[in-house]
Amino acid sequence: MKESEKQIKMKKVKWGIIGCGDVTERKSGPALQKIEDSSLVAVMRRTGELARDYARRHQVPRWYDRAEDLINDPEVNAVYVATPPSTHRKYTIMAAKAGLPVYVEKPMARNYTEAQEMIKVCKENNVQLHVAYYRRAMPRFLKIKEIIEQGKIGDVRTVNIRLAQPVEEAEKDEANLPWRVLPEIAGGGKFLDLAAHTLDLFDYYFGPIEQASGFAANQAGYYPAEDSVVMSFKFENGIQGIGSWTFNGYHDLDQNEIIGNKGRLIFSSFSEEPIILENEKGHQEIEFSYPEHVQQPLLTKVVASLLGKGESPSTGESAARTTEIMDQIIADYYRD
Repeated sequence: MKESEKQIKMKKVKWGIIGCGDVTERKSGPALQKIEDSSLVAVMRRTGELARDYARRHQVPRWYDRAEDLINDPEVNAVYVATPPSTHRKYTIMAAKAGLPVYVEKPMARNYTEAQEMIKVCKENNVQLHVAYYRRAMPRFLKIKEIIEQGKIGDVRTVNIRLAQPVEEAEKDEANLPWRVLPEIAGGGKFLDLAAHTLDLFDYYFGPIEQASGFAANQAGYYPAEDSVVMSFKFENGIQGIGSWTFNGYHDLDQNEIIGNKGRLIFSSFSEEPIILENEKGHQEIEFSYPEHVQQPLLTKVVASLLGKGESPSTGESAARTTEIMDQIIADYYRD
């Protein structure tokens, strides 16, 4: 059955998760059960015992250890791909060819070529493709968008991104490195995993980046992926920006700054520190807590889109723009 036919009959979104790992435990999985007209009916993990345990703990009716079996489950009418990036393309295409819409974790693929193929196959099979850039729907980040659009910092001139983290102990174990620092699985290093959130958010605020240049390097030598990236960029609307990401530093730093001609905003991408607004009215700190399930606001919009009752702000097309920019920045590192 083609997805267009399923859409007519879809009164409720019945999800199947491919890769029910850590990201789905709290951030997303439980939200699928709490959203109106949405339920989680099946989960899959290559280690069947882990899939069965997840299903038991989250009251999911069925579990599988093969993605094909989940996709062929007659009750599943939408697929959430929550595996590492190396299999995003494979499972997205598999689901799309079965006529199932897809919600895929970020970054949406290891590279822009894979992202484009995912978009192409989903379009050919008339299925929706959504990507888990959930900050586009979180109240904290929507408040920042509102402040910008209300002109409280005037015309935006430039943005500055700074993220720094020390090397994690697990990243020093050469024999057992985390997948996020293995390029063959992640597509790069933690730049792709973490910078993607901020770059996508600025794409949401200001539109596409039209030019970008920078450097990627491995300074500490603990793993094969890049551990330091700097870049400069310009949006299509003329706003300029700079960014630096260090994953071998001394301390934790997570700060974004948006500078306008009448004020500025300072906020973090990953912590719940207050949003700082400075303008002619002075210094204001705006508190926002994260939701219990951080992906729930976006998933609510995805469900609405699948039911024909709304739109999602994070699609394959919007997500691919961020993948393309990150590809450009790390290309020379992997070419060398």
